[in-house]
Amino acid sequence: MGLHNLQPAPGSTRNRKRVGRGQGSGTGKTAGRGNKGQKARSGYSKKRGFEGGQMPLQKRLPKIGFTSKVEKPYVINVEKIKAVAELDEITLESIRSVHKLQKTVKRVKLIGASAKELASKIKDDAVTTSGK
Repeated sequence: MGLHNLQPAPGSTRNRKRVGRGQGSGTGKTAGRGNKGQKARSGYSKKRGFEGGQMPLQKRLPKIGFTSKVEKPYVINVEKIKAVAELDEITLESIRSVHKLQKTVKRVKLIGASAKELASKIKDDAVTTSGK
């Protein structure tokens, strides 16, 4: 078997209908388009989603959702997780060593009353505090 001797299954294909080839063919004169109207004209094409003047479905449904491309930082409350406050140097890796973080976390924000005091210990751009 090769590409040169492939054939469709018997009866699976039909000859295409040749329209507008005289009255005797059965599809002469109007070529099966009926009389007059927009669909009978040449160049007619219906717009996607057009529902004959009725408000289309995509306009009837409410607009919902927005996905921000800005990645939000993982928030750690220093009062609840004392181990972070006791670190000598605060970097993303040192936080991972004392607190379980997912591998997808790229930025961390420390919050809480004592978070401002930890600002001097922070040695990584990926870690910020809520206070200045």
